[in-house]
Amino acid sequence: MSEADTNPSVPALSVAGVSHSFGEKQVLDNVSVTVPRGTFAVLLGLNGAGKSTLFSLITRLYDNVSGEIRVLGNDVRRTPGKALQRLGVVFQSKTLDADLSLQQNLLYHAALHGLGSAEAKRRAAEALTTVGLADRAHEKVRNLSGGQARRVEIARSLMHRPGCLLLDEPTVGLDIGSRESVIGIVRGLVQQHGLGVLWATHLIDEIADSDLIVVLHKGRVLFSGRLPGFLAETGAKTAREAFRIMTGTASTEEEAA
Repeated sequence: MSEADTNPSVPALSVAGVSHSFGEKQVLDNVSVTVPRGTFAVLLGLNGAGKSTLFSLITRLYDNVSGEIRVLGNDVRRTPGKALQRLGVVFQSKTLDADLSLQQNLLYHAALHGLGSAEAKRRAAEALTTVGLADRAHEKVRNLSGGQARRVEIARSLMHRPGCLLLDEPTVGLDIGSRESVIGIVRGLVQQHGLGVLWATHLIDEIADSDLIVVLHKGRVLFSGRLPGFLAETGAKTAREAFRIMTGTASTEEEAA
């Protein structure tokens, strides 16, 4: 265990002064985000705000050429192996192998992280219990509902014991019950294990009063703080109204990111 893992002052995720462009189009402009440990942070923004691009930089799918990104104190450019080892990710697109069982999907991920067979099976059972699917470990993924598959992806992201979780629009396409289940599981991980979570969404109703709110709009961070500050800064009575005022948009549910 590194010094950063035992030092509570080191945040789960630190993004400082990051910009990114595709050709002449700038999609992120001097973005800074800090997610302390034990914090559920909501990255709130419409389609095209830059949420997925930011996630791609954090996970090294893209290279950040400006600013600095650290996961539990580990710089993703200078020590990518250490940084990614502390990071769990649930992408918006489906990434499970439908022809493999739940357990097999998790064991494959464990092998990529160098875990031995016995330890991997133990962790898979533990992770599937956490998401309420231990009794379906040997079923094929194709038999699952969309919400259940999302829960398996969360279980997979826990296999290597990360300190920070990124979830990119994880409830898109899910019914209300499945959305509540997925959100509840992740909030439980924050409370029980002290994980830092960055949850990207365009849905205002996924915000809880205790969350850290980060508003990303057209590649820029317009606000970072708690709900009382969000309301006070805009003079709004609700988070939905505050978002509309701050971004000059009609609704956060007009487009799905």
